[in-house]
Amino acid sequence: MRERLTTLALALAALLVFLTLFVHAEGPPGTAASVPTTADRHDNGFLGALTWLSEEGVRARAVRERFTALSRMRDLPARGNLLIVTLPAAVPFHKDEARALDDWLLQGNTLLILAALSDRPAWARDRGVFDSDLHLLTGLEIESERPRKDSRGAAATTVAPATRLLPKPQRDTLLPNRAQRYLQDIRAVAGFSDYPPRRWKLDLPRDHFPLCLAHVAASDGCGLWLLPDGNGAIVVSGFGSPFSNRALGEADNARLLANLVRDSVAADGAVLFDDQHQGLSDTYDPDKFYRDRRLYRTLGILAAVWLVWVVGGTRLAAPAAPPPAQGEADLVRATGSFLARVLTPSAAARRMFEHFFLRLRRTLREPTLDPSPYWEWLENHPRLARADVAQLRSWYADAYSDTRVPLVRLHNLIVRTEMQIAA
Repeated sequence: MRERLTTLALALAALLVFLTLFVHAEGPPGTAASVPTTADRHDNGFLGALTWLSEEGVRARAVRERFTALSRMRDLPARGNLLIVTLPAAVPFHKDEARALDDWLLQGNTLLILAALSDRPAWARDRGVFDSDLHLLTGLEIESERPRKDSRGAAATTVAPATRLLPKPQRDTLLPNRAQRYLQDIRAVAGFSDYPPRRWKLDLPRDHFPLCLAHVAASDGCGLWLLPDGNGAIVVSGFGSPFSNRALGEADNARLLANLVRDSVAADGAVLFDDQHQGLSDTYDPDKFYRDRRLYRTLGILAAVWLVWVVGGTRLAAPAAPPPAQGEADLVRATGSFLARVLTPSAAARRMFEHFFLRLRRTLREPTLDPSPYWEWLENHPRLARADVAQLRSWYADAYSDTRVPLVRLHNLIVRTEMQIAA
């Protein structure tokens, strides 16, 4: 029973270790895993903006479908909606999405693109298909400025820092160029970079000219554009982070979002956050998956079956190996141990003296068994020390008076005495 309880305790400990290794809590705020979605409550998420708008009475929701589904959202009005998209995206845009989005804008809706051009939060570390997605959605073309090489080829030294995390987030600022309805009461808009921003330049399209509304304080380059699109409009921000959880309360970022909502969203319209292209899709809802009770019932059944198998169906101890064959030394040792338990030291000493005198009788060829003449002969022997003979006589007297005798020392003294006699 004790072995079964021990096995059960070890099995429960193994389950605890498994849960510790494979079931993780949410990471700390500000980690590189934070992405611009409405489900993310960390630095780069949009949960703060979504919650704030909802508390102010503005309809706000996440879009976790392709943009081809915009025309099928019957709960939204045909016009007067604002769609917020962040670039670079984790999921590429399709061409049919661009066509559906353009039709949606022509009806009188607004698209706000937060493109990480002049800032570079952690989620925008790798550009991927950033340029092609921006061109597909807006028609704007972005070219990255390559570092110039000197005579020693020093351009490579400017590439490595671009991929290195900054010791602390770098704050950048957008400043309004002139009065405009989106920039009413706006003095500055802040953005944050976790990696050094890349240098870039904008190639203006020939068919329509975007209006520059604000510029980047550090470079004087344009950082906020307005592109009319039929009855709708496209607003492109060179900052990808102004409405994130960590930046919404900085400078006049919240005021800018409020102005965009005021001038773009109708009374029955809604603010839409694009979660689909940042990796959250309705085809797989992790929150719904983990809320399903069937998941935990299944895990509980599996754990119970495993525990029953471990405790009741496994062999607790390995079969004992057959004992090795006993040798002559083992037989002698076992016999000696047996005799040592039943034979008193004085009796053993008497038997040792009997054998000693028997061997001495054969050496001296004496017919008598009385040890008296042998003691006299031993005391007069020139090779024997008187102290050794006296010790033998003392132990002899102890043996025949049932006094304990040191058998090992007696054995060694008899052997030494016989060797000296035979020398």
